[in-house]
Amino acid sequence: MTGARRVLIAGAGVTGLLTAVSCALAGHRVTVLDRGAIPNPHSGSFDQHRAIRALRPGDGTGTRAAVGLHQRWSAFETLLGARFYRRVGAVTTCPAGDLDAVLELADITDVAVTIVDPRTLPHLVFPDGHVGVRESDAGVLLADRVLHAATRWLRSHPAVTLRPGREVVAVDTDRARVALRDGTVLHGDLLLVATGAGSRELVDLPIVLHRQTMLYLRPPADLAPWWEHAPCLGGIGRDGRAWLIPPGAGTLLKISSAQVCREVGTTAESDDEQRWTAELTTMPILADPDRYTVASVRRCHYTVDARTGGAHLEQIGPAVWARAAVGGDGFHTAPLVADRLVEAAAQRPAA
Repeated sequence: MTGARRVLIAGAGVTGLLTAVSCALAGHRVTVLDRGAIPNPHSGSFDQHRAIRALRPGDGTGTRAAVGLHQRWSAFETLLGARFYRRVGAVTTCPAGDLDAVLELADITDVAVTIVDPRTLPHLVFPDGHVGVRESDAGVLLADRVLHAATRWLRSHPAVTLRPGREVVAVDTDRARVALRDGTVLHGDLLLVATGAGSRELVDLPIVLHRQTMLYLRPPADLAPWWEHAPCLGGIGRDGRAWLIPPGAGTLLKISSAQVCREVGTTAESDDEQRWTAELTTMPILADPDRYTVASVRRCHYTVDARTGGAHLEQIGPAVWARAAVGGDGFHTAPLVADRLVEAAAQRPAA
């Protein structure tokens, strides 16, 4: 392969796998390492679903960056030969007084939206005085299906090597090398560190770790058809801090709130999970919560860049990049990271 680079990826979450796919398509030789299975059911990326939307009220830069992601995910769905994108739309609430500013942002960023009367979503609780703005080019990614589809595609590619059960314990940022727990040392022309919450143990990144409690619910049988076509929702609940990803394609209804998100020092750090679960269960998010069955409660961890609070990608060595984000924002923008790494690989001299 003329101009092929050796791309080494530590971490087989959505960022690592999509970057591997994109780099292989660009003609590079790719090795993906993960301390667990590939895909790893214990990774921060592994879940039933994630919301995909572009509109971020008050954040023009973030909205512009996300405008093309709907098309990118559609293209990945075609490339990987799997159905994992449910185009059900996404609704974001805002105070009625802010509606003109939100619509102006949508107009200047070319995000197609419509105004939603809360009464058309009767099974949900909206904050008083709020309206909804529905983004049509948005929806739900079936997250675990994305990971499995990407893994299948990578396994079939002759320029890709998947190495599960290989834990990275040290990173040489000057020489793009990693040391594995078994003593093996690997190096590449370019290295991406995307090991989730463990990244800060390997590289010097300003990462903040959060813990989130989420409820997975089964709607009552008579409402199942309605929920099958319901959009993602953000800014709901009496206080406007809750969010929801609808059920469909075999998934459950997922709800949570910023109110039950807390900063922690480590993933092993204990807190009163029963308290957070009880708090989330009693929040006014669903109009008739007693009709829903709690199928499971999940405690997840995600990381963000301490300076931006978002999904930051940083170059930390001449040929080494690191990704702070794990969670919804990390999943949402993974295609952008893949694009940036393809560009960076092309700029590196081959060994």
